[in-house]
Amino acid sequence: MPPTNVDVLALGAHPDDVELCAGGIMCVLNEQGYTTAVVDFTRGELGSRGTPEGRMQEARAAARIMGLADRSNLGLPDGNIENTPQTRRLLIEQIRRYRPKIVLLNAPECRHPDHCAAAELATDALYYSGLRKIETNGPDGDEQAPWRPHHILHYMQAVPFDPTFVVDVSSVWERRIDALQAFESQFYNPEYEAGSDEPETYVSNPAFFKWVEARARTYGYRIGATYGEPLLYYQGPVGVRDLPEALSIERPFR
Repeated sequence: MPPTNVDVLALGAHPDDVELCAGGIMCVLNEQGYTTAVVDFTRGELGSRGTPEGRMQEARAAARIMGLADRSNLGLPDGNIENTPQTRRLLIEQIRRYRPKIVLLNAPECRHPDHCAAAELATDALYYSGLRKIETNGPDGDEQAPWRPHHILHYMQAVPFDPTFVVDVSSVWERRIDALQAFESQFYNPEYEAGSDEPETYVSNPAFFKWVEARARTYGYRIGATYGEPLLYYQGPVGVRDLPEALSIERPFR
């Protein structure tokens, strides 16, 4: 298999992290003609609802909705994401396979320990992926060339931060919600029939779903859009060659 080069690669500790926090961004990128992919670190086997097999099916459905070029899973243990040479190597192989220009990843601070652990693992692997003396092989057995993305950004999770960028996702909002609700076992979906042993969780009730929309409206309002998704640039500042072009999107002065 040749490398599956993509413009933007999104990383998530669990299947559905990307859909929950950056699903609109991924849909917008697809609408704009960019190639995208997702690497999930775990199968989410500790989830109180659904099954790992079911979540893989949900992940594939969400990938189709977002228009991903590819989606893969590292198979790390849910609840025990460790930053070791072995786990970094697994991720480095994927980074060198996809060779993305931009990488989106978990937030550096969050209520779920897996999210923080995934962010640490990812930022370290993204650095080491550029070192030629760390040798890896791709799916076809060929030696992979070093690769380091040009830009790394965190998407917002449970703990808010002052964003570097807010992406207008108004044009894809319904599609973004469809991708999130593809994980019907995890998030509120009136068509899902929970098993007798599946309790309501923090994220599966209607109130949480309303919060997702409320936050997107809040950040959208800040940039003069209906819905927005925030990003935090890792190790800025951001370089600019053409300042007027970089600020070409009009926004209301408040």
